Amino acid sequence: MKPSKALSGRIILPGDKSISHRAVMAGSLAKGITTVRGILDCDDCNYTIQAFKAMGVRIAKEGDSTTIEGNGLRSLSAPDKDIGLGSSGTSMRLLAGILAGQDFKATLTADKYLSVRPMKRVIEPLSMMGVDIKGAAGGYPPLRIKGGSVKPIHYKMPISSAQVKSAILFAGLYADGITMVEEASKTRDHTERMLKYFGARIDVDGTKISLKGNTELSARSFEIPGDISSASFFMAGAILLKGSKIRIEKVGVNPTRAGILDILARMGARVKVANKSDLFEPVGDIEVESGGILRGVSIDEDMVPAVIDELPILFVLASLAKGRTVIKGAGELKVKETDRIKSMVGNLSLMGAAIREEKDVIVIDGVDVLKGSGSLKSYGDHRTCMAMAIAALTAEGESRIDDIECVSKSFPGFFAVLEGLK
Repeated sequence: MKPSKALSGRIILPGDKSISHRAVMAGSLAKGITTVRGILDCDDCNYTIQAFKAMGVRIAKEGDSTTIEGNGLRSLSAPDKDIGLGSSGTSMRLLAGILAGQDFKATLTADKYLSVRPMKRVIEPLSMMGVDIKGAAGGYPPLRIKGGSVKPIHYKMPISSAQVKSAILFAGLYADGITMVEEASKTRDHTERMLKYFGARIDVDGTKISLKGNTELSARSFEIPGDISSASFFMAGAILLKGSKIRIEKVGVNPTRAGILDILARMGARVKVANKSDLFEPVGDIEVESGGILRGVSIDEDMVPAVIDELPILFVLASLAKGRTVIKGAGELKVKETDRIKSMVGNLSLMGAAIREEKDVIVIDGVDVLKGSGSLKSYGDHRTCMAMAIAALTAEGESRIDDIECVSKSFPGFFAVLEGLK
């Protein structure tokens, strides 16, 4: 990759990955025909679609529209073979909750990246709900689940995880009574919003979520907003490259996901949201331009869940900001598709960034410029890869990033969109 002078133009992003997963799941469990526009066409979401097809759900795609024919909560059928989910942690953890209420056995398998991600965090609460669920030694994939009777529980989460919360809530759909999840800190609430939109009896009070089970879901039709995590890379590029001005339209700006907007404002970036609307998720157009002085900030542990997917690109921004950035409680990055702390610290250090890890705290002292490197690695991780692509655009000299195919996990068209802005 060669340095770029500026980014300019209008972007319409693919649908939000997290919402796309949940749309397929809710539609498959609802009664009736659900029609969804904008489901993200990426590896992860396609694994979710194939999983439900393997369990008898009719799902058809025509252009940007996907039709899902659901037959109710307990209508899934036993798959003929193990369900492969690639490296999609969302698919595996949320499906574990759904399979809890099905009257059959199923095995969820993983590729080499997902096979080293912890599943004990979902095995334990589902076991408390009476689910027969087992993982490999140490609590890793594959997961073997025998569904059936589900008991409601009141679960206080030891760690903040939207995926674990969602697995419990999906399992709670099958329980006779009220399932309550109490979060350590607020995480993305796409599951709560989606289930409520489909007619689930769910109540949210701060960090406490209560769901009354055995209520059938009803089919809906809607459009999925653009993914703010994908938007963050273009936002960073426009902030860092002088003379840039871009507009990213119809992006999800859910407060539990939009922490990056607050952090960018604190850093002094010129970012604003226009044309806001709200059906079941808040949506708006994000306008970004270069200029101003980018400053280092402190990001506390309670803020991390709202920016967990954006931290890699925030590392890049902080590397070129004035002063010091301190990010606390970032340990969850170590159990993503790769150890994202290790991948980002290693790559940015090669480019001359002053970045270091002190346990779960990341300390970054801004430098004037990054230098191109021919040895950058994606580590098979889509967000590391895209973050380093933006870093390379801002650097002095050419850079080379290996294994860029991994971006297909969440954003297959990333490099084409980026090229169109230059």
